[in-house]
Amino acid sequence: MDLDRFLQRFSASDLMIAEEFLSTWLPFLTKDLCEGCADILRGRIRSLNTGHDSNRSNHQAEEVDVNLEGSFVNVEDERLVLTGSVEEFARSSTDGCDHIESTDWDTDRERESFKAGMSWADIAQQDEIEKKGMKNMDGLVEEEKVEVNPTKTMLSREDRERIRFKGVKRKKDFVCLERIGGKIVNILKGLELHTGVFSSAEQKRIVDFVYDLQKKGRNNELGEYTYSEPRKWMRGKGRVTIQFGCCYNYAGKNGVPPGILRNVIADPIPNLFKIMIKRLVGWHVLPTYCVPDSCIVNIYEPGDCIPPHIDNHDFVRPFCTVSFLSECNIVFGSNLKIAGPGEFIGSASIPLPIGSVLVLNGNGADIAKHCVPAVPCKRISITFRKMDRTKWPHMFKLEPDLQNIKPFDLSKGIDSQQEKKEWIQTTRRKSSGRFNRAKNKPLHLDEAEEALEQSSRHGLINDGGSHSWVKRHPMQ
Repeated sequence: MDLDRFLQRFSASDLMIAEEFLSTWLPFLTKDLCEGCADILRGRIRSLNTGHDSNRSNHQAEEVDVNLEGSFVNVEDERLVLTGSVEEFARSSTDGCDHIESTDWDTDRERESFKAGMSWADIAQQDEIEKKGMKNMDGLVEEEKVEVNPTKTMLSREDRERIRFKGVKRKKDFVCLERIGGKIVNILKGLELHTGVFSSAEQKRIVDFVYDLQKKGRNNELGEYTYSEPRKWMRGKGRVTIQFGCCYNYAGKNGVPPGILRNVIADPIPNLFKIMIKRLVGWHVLPTYCVPDSCIVNIYEPGDCIPPHIDNHDFVRPFCTVSFLSECNIVFGSNLKIAGPGEFIGSASIPLPIGSVLVLNGNGADIAKHCVPAVPCKRISITFRKMDRTKWPHMFKLEPDLQNIKPFDLSKGIDSQQEKKEWIQTTRRKSSGRFNRAKNKPLHLDEAEEALEQSSRHGLINDGGSHSWVKRHPMQ
């Protein structure tokens, strides 16, 4: 039978995954069909699970547990990260995360040549591998070779990583000019916004892990200073925080100034967060000289906020924060004002898309204060920072598997000199800070400063204050 010959092209695990996936969608697939057609479709789907029993009896036990490259081990997770369903993965309901949406920068769509059941949820795979005790210093692993269908063309892990890496969008041209000390200063200089670093499937995995940590914290299964959930005594106060690597004292209490608590031993950074750090350094989001050795998780409920502040210099620059669950704005300004509970007024407001990574450095970290106004819906952020060596807690030790992280080779997979030259030019254009105007002329910072000076000379700006003119370029 032609149908049987078609099924013989696939392994037992492929057919099982397909049957489970299609069964989940059966109500939609059979909608508006006559009963006879619906029965035929149900039978076809069931045959995927039963028509290949001869093969399954020999291979089921060994194939079901195989951790295919980029896939989850258990069947329940494999159904979620099945090819073609990663976009739906982020929308699956989990502890109030049902409003996660697939993002425009998710490059999981480029998978036509991959086998069924594959995904790019590499974080999940690396996490499972590390649980088994396998070392993965470079983010690349040797995997079991499973010959599913030798006639199919599959991209190597390296090629897939290169495609993902090249799909990352990087915005480094934020401009907001303020007069500080009699000089015009771009208070956003040093900020970078990276999107496409974590796929929807990876974001889902991270969010689930954070909620697991919250449950452990509420059950007193984390360190004494690791988990904090203050009482919400007013709007914006009382967000949940979870700290790893070190414990930071936010408000001076009992004569102890704000800063890293040096006499407190914090819980170590979890493996999943280490994998995130390797991705951030490996994909040129953070420099190799500033590998984070601490992190703090913020869990926001609607109405929670972060008041204006500059991060303590117990932490070196740059540092970064990754956003999950919902988009929110972060407000910058040298003189932020409180307009009400959870409401702040500043010179520049930058939207943080779901899954984005904001890097703070230079003026954006040290001159401008920043804050997060009351969020409209649930949000999670993870901030990764490197401690000043002189501020390390006593007995602190560096994580061995976070040393000597090798950044991704920018020219990897490019063969000819011409291709390499074109790729370098394209990369420079993406991060050069240029954008097209009416006559395709790039706007440079000196032009913006000149325009501001002209406005100032005409009395449009008050000396000693910040101006309201902000030029933010569109994402490249």
